[in-house]
Amino acid sequence: MKLTFKVDEPSLLRDFLKNHHISRRTLTKVKYDGGQLLVNGQEENVRKMLERGDVVTVQFPKESMNERIHLEHTPLDIYYEDDYLLVVRKPFGLATIPSRDHPYRSLASRVAAYYEEQSIESMIHIVTRLDAPTGGLVLLAKHAHIHHLLSEQIQTGQLTRRYVALIEKGEPLPTVIERPIGRKDGSIIEREVREDGKYARTEIEAERELLGYRAAYMRLITGRTHQIRVHLTDCGHPIVGDGLYGSQYAVSEGQALLCYEVQCIHPITQQPFTVTLDEEVIFKEQLRTVEKVKTTMLE
Repeated sequence: MKLTFKVDEPSLLRDFLKNHHISRRTLTKVKYDGGQLLVNGQEENVRKMLERGDVVTVQFPKESMNERIHLEHTPLDIYYEDDYLLVVRKPFGLATIPSRDHPYRSLASRVAAYYEEQSIESMIHIVTRLDAPTGGLVLLAKHAHIHHLLSEQIQTGQLTRRYVALIEKGEPLPTVIERPIGRKDGSIIEREVREDGKYARTEIEAERELLGYRAAYMRLITGRTHQIRVHLTDCGHPIVGDGLYGSQYAVSEGQALLCYEVQCIHPITQQPFTVTLDEEVIFKEQLRTVEKVKTTMLE
């Protein structure tokens, strides 16, 4: 990957690159792993003094795939792709990354196979990871530097995600759920609301009837592990099909929680960037989970 910038005012190359969010770690890789720093086409070091009108080019080193990732040649459901970003829809029940329990079947394995087929030289950089039981949109970066820029947007709140969950009918949810979340004592998986947990905020934007349940449309402000599942359960409304957090009928293939929108600033064009699932897709995905819940009830 190569990025080019025009200099507006004199500065050290080091300071110029810092102002363009190029980290020290990235510069180290550029220096030692086959990249280049060019000013007006000539290779320079970070102590170079820049003048107005200079053109700075950062040639990043090539990336290679992690050999430990098994390639799974299953078609991806791609919603957006360019030279820097990839947005795909993850099925319910599929792990996002390989683990001890899922070493061969994961979204990362499918993306790795797709990259190989398309001759895309990139590691797997997942920006917005989803729990295995959760379905919906996942944002990936095609380079470590792009991943770094998007991670900064998560920290500043510029990158947001919206979800829809089916819950049992009952009292309306608060418009804001702002409760700290931490690991549950005695468990390596479960989380809970607890005073010594990390700050977590979920905003409830709308509620309506859907498939005999209540659909809660939410905006995730922070991204704690199992945040929506824990917040809704703490409010007395576990997600339909989520047996880990109290749903009466657990569904092994997934739960009725779907990430339907990813929104950020495109890290290269600097324009607002949004990918959204339409209502028909949301309905079909949630219907699939509800039908599995009904099968569990009959059993």
